Amino acid sequence: MRLRTPMPELEGATAWLNGEVTKDELVGDRPTLIHFWSVSCGLCKEAMPQINEFRDEYKGKLNVIAVHMPRSEKDLDLEQIKEVAAEFDISQPTYVDSEHKLTDAFENQYVPAYYVFDKTGVLRHFQAGDGGMKMLTKRVTRVLEESEKQE
Repeated sequence: MRLRTPMPELEGATAWLNGEVTKDELVGDRPTLIHFWSVSCGLCKEAMPQINEFRDEYKGKLNVIAVHMPRSEKDLDLEQIKEVAAEFDISQPTYVDSEHKLTDAFENQYVPAYYVFDKTGVLRHFQAGDGGMKMLTKRVTRVLEESEKQE
C-alpha cells in the first residue's frame, strides 16, 4: 500500500474481537493506527505493550485497530487468537483475517506491520518488523498534532 492512499474498507473479517468497526466510523473523526499481528509472531508479542500504550495514552484522540493475520494453518484457531489477545491485553477492536481479505487489500506481507492514517483516512506512515517504535511514535505524534491543528 502506497503512502497517501485511502484506507481500504474493513470488510471480509472471519470474526471480530472486542467489537466491530467500519472505515466510515474511523475516517473523519481522528487518526487511526492499524497494526497487523499474528499469534505465532514473537516480535508482535514484544511490541504489543507499546501498541497498548498508544491505545491508552491517546484514548479519544487515536483509533487503534488490530488485525490478526495468520502466517500458517496453525494460526487459524480462533480460540488461540482469543487467548493470545487476552494474554497481551489486546482490548481494541480486532479484525480476524483468516482469509487474508484485509491483508490483500493492504498489500501487507509482514507482521508486525503498522499503518498510520490521518483523520481523513489517508495513509501517512507504514512500518514493518521490529525496531522502529521511536519512528512509529514520531509519526503517530505528528499525525495527532496535525489533527489537532485542523480542529
